[in-house]
Amino acid sequence: MKRGRRIVTGLDIGTTKICALIAEISGEDNIEIVGIGLAPSNGLRKGIVVDIDKTSHAIKSAIQKAERMAGQKVDSAYVGIAGSHIKSINSHGVVAVTGDEKEIKESDIKRVIDAARIIPVSAEEDILHVLPREFIVDGSPGIQDPLGMSGVRLEVETHIIKGASTSIQNLVKSVLRAGLSVDEVVLEPLASSQAVLSDDEKDLGAVLVDIGGGTTDVIVFHEGSIAHTAVLPVGGNHVSNDIAVGLRTPVSEAEKIKIMHGSVLPEDISEEEKIEVLAASGKERKKLSRKLLCQVIEPRMSEVFSMVKKELVTAGTTDLTPAGLILTGGASLLEGSEELASRITELPVRIGEPDYVSGLSNVIDNPVYIKKGDTIPRAIFSTAVGLVEYGIENGDLKNNTVTKSNSSEVVSNFFSKLKNWFSEFF
Repeated sequence: MKRGRRIVTGLDIGTTKICALIAEISGEDNIEIVGIGLAPSNGLRKGIVVDIDKTSHAIKSAIQKAERMAGQKVDSAYVGIAGSHIKSINSHGVVAVTGDEKEIKESDIKRVIDAARIIPVSAEEDILHVLPREFIVDGSPGIQDPLGMSGVRLEVETHIIKGASTSIQNLVKSVLRAGLSVDEVVLEPLASSQAVLSDDEKDLGAVLVDIGGGTTDVIVFHEGSIAHTAVLPVGGNHVSNDIAVGLRTPVSEAEKIKIMHGSVLPEDISEEEKIEVLAASGKERKKLSRKLLCQVIEPRMSEVFSMVKKELVTAGTTDLTPAGLILTGGASLLEGSEELASRITELPVRIGEPDYVSGLSNVIDNPVYIKKGDTIPRAIFSTAVGLVEYGIENGDLKNNTVTKSNSSEVVSNFFSKLKNWFSEFF
């Protein structure tokens, strides 16, 4: 990395919220989040843009909040994408090594990856990522970086991710209308894995399940490489809608009830425990059993984890994940999610959270997202933090230098501004 202080921005465009994250990078490993902005997302359904104007307005709002906190304007971002239109396939490529010395060069690696890209792609689809899983040199497998090795035959096993052209274009249009250019469109579970999975877990074999508002993203790692990806068309919004119907309350109230009182284990809840629920009319509150709430939540979350297990079985990756299942995303915070997920998938389960927002737990004071008054749901930032990390590792960082004058103000005002903006968002 070049000397100097640089900026990279991650933009998580979700079904329920849009999160913009601005990070400052100095030196080799010093990454500091200096700006964060949240805005309600009203222009997406199940991860797909259905209203460009509403989406671009929300993006602009989130970016402006992050810029004010950072004291820094940004002109581009790494943008996350999900949705049921996302498909993946494993592909194989092979080329002969060029040159008299038969030493593998960057051009050979590029050619073999290009060879793997030759797969059936319809006119309505675009390739998002071609991710090398392993290289094979003269029949010797398991090579991660063949550059400089001697050989005559170079092969690669890749995982290719593609999506609907129109969905990708509409997402990019929304970002452009908000005044930003797009550094790269990145699959959201790929980004989330950057933030919450350790290298040891990827090497041993693990599955990351990111439960968002409109979709549940699944990505499987084995021996350090991606073995399978999928986007399931169900998420936390479905749970909220079930609560709204089952308890006859507005959807916005259902979301708050879910976060504050929800559990996926109704058998652990006493019949005597009561909660207050706003009536559908919005004019009065009524007392209901918390157990009833949890009995509404449990079937939908069981469906989510059953779909995840079915996906793993269909992909043949059930036995490739001894490190277990890592849950992240907003809906993963429901009480008992780890136990229910483990019960259904028959895998060890933990909650995955990004490290770079650990300091926020001392300053965010939003009663909707605080559980029992003392914890902060860092899992809701997994994708945004992952997009920043992806940009640092895979992209050319933009030369947006942070000046000393606004840097000191950023540090001193960071926590107080963040607290205020969370209050505005909710």
